[in-house]
Amino acid sequence: MKSDAARTGTDLSGKQIGNFHFLRRLGRGAMAEVYLAEQTPLKRWVAVKILKPELANDPTYLKRFEREAQAAASLVHANIVQVYEVGHIDGLHFIVQEYVQGQNLRDWLARKGPPELRPALSIMRQIASALAKAAEHGVIHRDVKPENIMITNAGEVKVADFGLARVVRENDATATSLTQVGITMGTPLYMSPEQVEGRELDHRSDLYSFGVLCYHLLTGKPPFMGDTALAVAVQHVKKQPRSLEEQRPDLPAALCRIVHQMLAKEPDHRWQSCREVLRELYRVHLEFCPQATPEEVAGWDSTGLEPLTDPRLRAKRQLAAAMRSPELATRRRNRWLVAASMFAAFVLSGTAAWFTMRPQPLMAAPHNDELGIPRQPTVLRQWYYASQIGTEEAWRSVIEYFPTANEYYGLRAKQQLGRIYLRERDFERAIKVFEDLAGAPSSYAEFCAFGLAGKSGVLSLEGHYKESAEVMEKLWPRRQDLKDTQMDKMLEYVIKKNRKELGAQTSSQWNEWLTKEFKSEG
Repeated sequence: MKSDAARTGTDLSGKQIGNFHFLRRLGRGAMAEVYLAEQTPLKRWVAVKILKPELANDPTYLKRFEREAQAAASLVHANIVQVYEVGHIDGLHFIVQEYVQGQNLRDWLARKGPPELRPALSIMRQIASALAKAAEHGVIHRDVKPENIMITNAGEVKVADFGLARVVRENDATATSLTQVGITMGTPLYMSPEQVEGRELDHRSDLYSFGVLCYHLLTGKPPFMGDTALAVAVQHVKKQPRSLEEQRPDLPAALCRIVHQMLAKEPDHRWQSCREVLRELYRVHLEFCPQATPEEVAGWDSTGLEPLTDPRLRAKRQLAAAMRSPELATRRRNRWLVAASMFAAFVLSGTAAWFTMRPQPLMAAPHNDELGIPRQPTVLRQWYYASQIGTEEAWRSVIEYFPTANEYYGLRAKQQLGRIYLRERDFERAIKVFEDLAGAPSSYAEFCAFGLAGKSGVLSLEGHYKESAEVMEKLWPRRQDLKDTQMDKMLEYVIKKNRKELGAQTSSQWNEWLTKEFKSEG
């Protein structure tokens, strides 16, 4: 006999059902509701997913719900949300799974914006490792998207919600019974072309969706956007995404190519497994993250890759470390760097002729006395160094050491300085940086918009509301060029504050924008 909760679908918060004391509702989906509960015999918190009562009588939904539990329970992996139990009590069908304390990747991106290289590689590695595990067990997730990627407070990444997963079995005629060819499931923003067209899927469909997710992670938005699900779906089939290298020239070109190959329209043109993707990401990690912590290295080791067994990769890492190391305090250290560079060059070239040459030290340039930051050979390497250190002096070094180099990197460095000064409430220096960015050449529209938004924010924070509103008027025609989610939040504050202080003098256009973007009534 069904309980009242099973019949009516009421909120279960505060109720005791079986061994579970339901604490609060965490969220709702199309098929199920998720609650935080205490599993009383074990004294542990769990997430309990309960199939909606109106669907529990439908054999198709019930089968899909059970299949989700079976698919996820078969996958025991550090980067996959673990399923503990599946069952039904008093007419309630439920899945008990690991409770992840943290936030999903969409919320994480909205708060932090696109990450720099090292945290991006860490997130990508952990997701790829989870999908590799699923593929090796014949499980296709089919709904890889930021909402299904959880990031714990400790920085661990876990893939969740195998609700659309399919288990592929040889000679199993029922394997696709719930997902017949011609039936499309998933989320349009992250669907593979074959998923859009209702074709047969394999693990390479997850690779495409993972590529879309990586693109979103690195740029702050998916490659294809549209007013309707159909408009987005058509683009997945017919349109090529904008080059990642154009949007993030600070990233290694090799990383951009890895993502674009995942986004190939035809499965045969993509990487053929997540293990291949992991190996390529590992090569990028070795070359561009030489100062890796033991935890980072151990993370790659755990994927089953073979770290540093290839002498070419080992030499490449030694060379990269020599070119980027910030510790050059002693002559002994300098001699080691030169020797490591010569050895790396020898291995990579395959000839002993290098030992007869006498190259100059790669890091011979002196420190700037004021900044205390070592100068790198190129502006690109200076940028990488600054992104690893993240201090004001590191970002200033990009601008001061290479004033006539690629203008893009100088503007990006000023962006980071603006964030630092704003966070430290050093408004005098912040507004100078934002004014510089606002005056950037028209070809750098994103930086102009960023500078105007930052300047309006500083003026409002200092109480100069009228001047802030004037800057906002200049920003209005450029609002589409503002790609930074943190600045969007700043604008939300500025609009509300200026409207409160100036009343009717505030632009009605910005009020409408606020309501549309943030669903806010003020």
